Amino acid sequence: MYEKKIPLSLNCGLDLIGEVLYGKWKIRLLWFINEGYKRPSELQRKIPDASRRVLNVQLKELEEHELVAKVIYPVVPPKVEYSLTEFGKTLIPVISALGNWGDEHQELLKKVILK
Repeated sequence: MYEKKIPLSLNCGLDLIGEVLYGKWKIRLLWFINEGYKRPSELQRKIPDASRRVLNVQLKELEEHELVAKVIYPVVPPKVEYSLTEFGKTLIPVISALGNWGDEHQELLKKVILK
């Protein structure tokens, strides 16, 4: 099992949000689940650059942080669906604001990222 080398710092809201949302695909997963893409295969199609394993790990972490809920239906083959919890829904306006900021500064962001 992976053990962090640096101790957790949970002294302020930024530390807390960083700990919960750290992961390349977590914000996009939350957004797409909110948009109605609930099955793992649907999420994989929406984020083709991410491996299935990485998506599963990040979905599990979001579930552990009580941002998403996982329902496993007792059918063959197994059917799994994810949904946002009430707590997870509170992040959607924040994610939307971040996306709007990125859209507004798209040219400058691309320029500095591609340096």
